[in-house]
Amino acid sequence: MGKFTDGPKQLLAGLRLLLKPGIRIYVLIPFTMNSLLFAAVIFFGASSLNDLIDWLTSNFPWTSWLSWLLWPVFAFISMTIVFFCFSIIANLIAAPFNGFLAEAVAAHLNKTPPDRPFTLKTLPAELSSAFRIEIIKLSYFLVRALPLLLLFFIPFVQAFAPFLWFIFGAWMLALEYMEYPMGNEGILFPQVRQTLAGRRSLTLSFGSSVMLLTMIPVVNFIAMPAAVAAATKIWIEQLNADSKEALDVAK
Repeated sequence: MGKFTDGPKQLLAGLRLLLKPGIRIYVLIPFTMNSLLFAAVIFFGASSLNDLIDWLTSNFPWTSWLSWLLWPVFAFISMTIVFFCFSIIANLIAAPFNGFLAEAVAAHLNKTPPDRPFTLKTLPAELSSAFRIEIIKLSYFLVRALPLLLLFFIPFVQAFAPFLWFIFGAWMLALEYMEYPMGNEGILFPQVRQTLAGRRSLTLSFGSSVMLLTMIPVVNFIAMPAAVAAATKIWIEQLNADSKEALDVAK
């Protein structure tokens, strides 16, 4: 039971780590970028809708009542877009910074200087590497998600589909965020999967906690950096420690 409760505990610890000096900057930069992006999209959508309503009411006065319907619909659609699309777009934008965030958290926990502090010179290389890894993750997700979605259309089996989808989502979120600290150590994505598969209880506990956090409006804006920080803490304190212990026993 203890291992399954480790996920929520580590995620809460990750939230607290975001306030530490030397870590906050890697949260603020992608958070600001994502906030500005979504604010711009919503502003553009609202402005376009306002122009459409003005055009309709000017040319067809009898449609003036539609404004009372269109604005609530627009608000609902905006919230839906933010809720469902934020994680995907935010991950792409923040991917280059998440590696530095994991590095900063590791340095804080180990009480050592960061191995590769953030500079503008290193950003292009980090961008290229981060996008390449994100494409690998996305490919892994799509190959498995598309067949899993078919279960929702199979009679009787569809009753279990939401449960299976939740487990798969938890697994994917754990993979997504654990890759950052492990990737900083030179561990490739297949080895990340293999390591997490050996610790399923901890992995699913962590992934489920992240998933639930992303479902909370507004709070989901900080779910990503909190998950990166928590994943780094899990790697240093549990997975990496277990790996070193196993090597010592083998010797």
